[in-house]
Amino acid sequence: MNTRNEKDVSGDKTGTMGTFAGVFTPSILTILGIILFLRLGYVVGSAGLGRALIIITLANVISILTSISISAIATNIKVKGGGDYYLISRTLGPEFGGAIGMVLFLAQSVSIAFYCIGFGEAMTVLLPQSIFTTSRIIAIFAVSLLFIFAWLGADWATRFQYVVMALLVAALFSFFAGGLVHWEMATLVQNWTAPSQGPKFWLIFAIFFPAVTGFTQGVSMSGDLKNPGKSLPMGTFMAVGISILVYFGAALVFAGVLSNEILMKDYGSMKRVARFSVLINAGVVAATLSSAMASFLGAPRILQSLAKDRIFPFLLPFAKGSGPTDNPRRGALLSAAIAFATISMGQLNLIARVVSMFFLISYGLLNYATYYESRAASPSFRPKFKWFDQRLSLVGFLACLLVMLAIDFKTGLIGVSILFAIYQYLKRTAGPARWADSRRSYYLQRVRENLLEAYVEPEHDRDWRPQILAFSKDAQRRPGLLRFASWIEGKSGLTTVVKILEGKGIKMLKLQEESESELRSDIAAHGFAAFPLVVFAPDLDIALNTLIQSTGVGPLKANTILLNWLDPESEITNHQREINLGRNLRAAYRLGRNIVLLDADEDKWNTLENIPGEGRRIDVWWLNDATSRLMLLLGYLITRSDPWGAAKIRVLAAGYTADTSENLTDLKNNLEEARIEAEPIIVTNADIDKLSEYSADAAVVFLPFRLRGDQITCPIDAPIEEIVSRLPVTAFVLAAEDIALDAEPEEGTAGHMAVAMDALADAEKKAVEAEKEAAKTREIAETARAKLLELENNTGQSEEDLGTQLKIAADNAEKEADKVFRKAAKARVKVEEAAKIVKELDPTADSIEKKEQ
Repeated sequence: MNTRNEKDVSGDKTGTMGTFAGVFTPSILTILGIILFLRLGYVVGSAGLGRALIIITLANVISILTSISISAIATNIKVKGGGDYYLISRTLGPEFGGAIGMVLFLAQSVSIAFYCIGFGEAMTVLLPQSIFTTSRIIAIFAVSLLFIFAWLGADWATRFQYVVMALLVAALFSFFAGGLVHWEMATLVQNWTAPSQGPKFWLIFAIFFPAVTGFTQGVSMSGDLKNPGKSLPMGTFMAVGISILVYFGAALVFAGVLSNEILMKDYGSMKRVARFSVLINAGVVAATLSSAMASFLGAPRILQSLAKDRIFPFLLPFAKGSGPTDNPRRGALLSAAIAFATISMGQLNLIARVVSMFFLISYGLLNYATYYESRAASPSFRPKFKWFDQRLSLVGFLACLLVMLAIDFKTGLIGVSILFAIYQYLKRTAGPARWADSRRSYYLQRVRENLLEAYVEPEHDRDWRPQILAFSKDAQRRPGLLRFASWIEGKSGLTTVVKILEGKGIKMLKLQEESESELRSDIAAHGFAAFPLVVFAPDLDIALNTLIQSTGVGPLKANTILLNWLDPESEITNHQREINLGRNLRAAYRLGRNIVLLDADEDKWNTLENIPGEGRRIDVWWLNDATSRLMLLLGYLITRSDPWGAAKIRVLAAGYTADTSENLTDLKNNLEEARIEAEPIIVTNADIDKLSEYSADAAVVFLPFRLRGDQITCPIDAPIEEIVSRLPVTAFVLAAEDIALDAEPEEGTAGHMAVAMDALADAEKKAVEAEKEAAKTREIAETARAKLLELENNTGQSEEDLGTQLKIAADNAEKEADKVFRKAAKARVKVEEAAKIVKELDPTADSIEKKEQ
């Protein structure tokens, strides 16, 4: 359905910010944060420059891979508000999107407090000591100040960020200017290796990694961008690229100016290197405030997008925005409240680690969402970003997962558990999705791949499962038919509910649409797993034949026809109805389809529903033929359905004339080989009375039937109307295929293929040997003839004068060569015959020559 002109679900308004202000600035300011100023020197000193460069590289590999994934998705769909949440939810669905959106909102709101506490700690060093200059008081003041900018909107916050960026650039200029003056190669070489008593690699990596977690801050501003598809890739890569240069450059300066010992002990070692140390203090202040501001802008927008999508009903009040830019002021209030609460908690180390894990999880899911989208191979996946490869996204996802485990396994497990809990909650409570995600494309791609794989595998009785065409024209009897279809599926087959309309012309298209809608409603109303199908044709017989032959795709073809027995209230005479039904069933049977006729009126269904699960019994009337084996299998499949788990199966053998121990043993052996637990009973001289005596109290009865011309008959010599009047829910079955219930893996087409392939390989071997022998014999014959010619030339005598011995030898050699060549030709014919047999058994099988090549 075309919804291009409809109002967007999320209600997002057109943004006003460009690449530099909306993406690059918040991203670069968050990346070049407190880790750069207060922890990078410690990382270099503790790990040594060599391992420090590896740590920086590894951390930024995740940034680059995730940036590639972001660029692919951002250039494939029109990105609206919500950033990471929007990208993930529109790919993996509302459950994953809602879970990651909620934890990212909480993570960014808590991050405001962390950055402001860092700001407070930096300011306590610069300000005189008093009760008003504690880190918490200063942090609360900073949150209040930043809240004002967040309340005013992204434009005011961006102006504040420009001031912060100017301070940051000045601090970096002071650092590099001072470092280049004092930089020495000898110091760098000395600092290349790690100290002997230094911390472990992954501990140092854990300290550094938060430095690169800010590159998606620009993504959170997606709803405020003029052109997200262009700005997000460009701004993100610019921020990541420049930050990589800054971190590598800063690490080289630290290693070339100060010793590892000083770097490890002095967190403020950047001031030792800088030309103007006061600018480093300004840089620390700028880094903490800029990171906090970016989180203050991102968190409310994620919350607003979540609220607009109505995933969490209790968040609906936060969907409302203010002003022409739809500024999420209510979300800003909640983020500020969370930040204040976090500051008041005091010990924040555990929460800090969990928050870091939330960011890692979001990066991992961004990569996985992109891989998932690409793996679905949907024609709609057409990203403009040309350097994307789905393998890179998969590597990015796995890298995030491994880093989580390496940094802190327990904390990572806590983060994943929280995400999983929210996911499960949404899976149970979320209504229908309000947008199309990539899941359906992914499922369809899996169906395609699996069908192609199944097609090249030979068929075998072990793989048989019911693929049902349930013909239903009567809406009143349809629920019972669908219920029975779901039972005999046994959670392994598929059911297509079919309705055939007779007629022609355009008016039938509307009737077809209405009938299909009716089938869909019936299926949904009763919770059945089935597909609706409505076809129309001028002639019922033509429609039936065409439908039975064409339904399905590849190896997934309908093999069983299910329909209700004749309606007793019909105005047509019983005899005429049976003739019409028999003619249609005979057509289906000739096309190789099994047939199941269900008789169950409302009273019989009510009686069945009143029987408790453990008291239900399935009676199968056995004649030791293909139909009997099919009925037994269908009876077993019913026991795999939820209401039938404790039901008993009873096999009543009516094909014996005497109730002897040998007959009972034979029946038991059949059941043993079929591996189906059932009670065997021999019923001699079965008639309508014995049928009623044995099965009137069963829950479901399976009976065989036959087709004699267009007449439907039962082995029990009685009219079918009388039989059904005495029995409960009854299924009459006619098998068009013989399913070997005791089939072994080596039997069937696969076994025949193995024998044929062995015969082909043997024939090929003999042919090759014969051809070698023929070539060798021909060579001997040619050598003998050459010697004879040479002697003739040397002596000048004719071939007749040279004596008969040499001539006879040459003639014999040629005769032997001809004989061997005929043998080789016959061997090659056998190879072709064997290859033809293999091809008939499996048209997809490659020849030996192709496999060898």
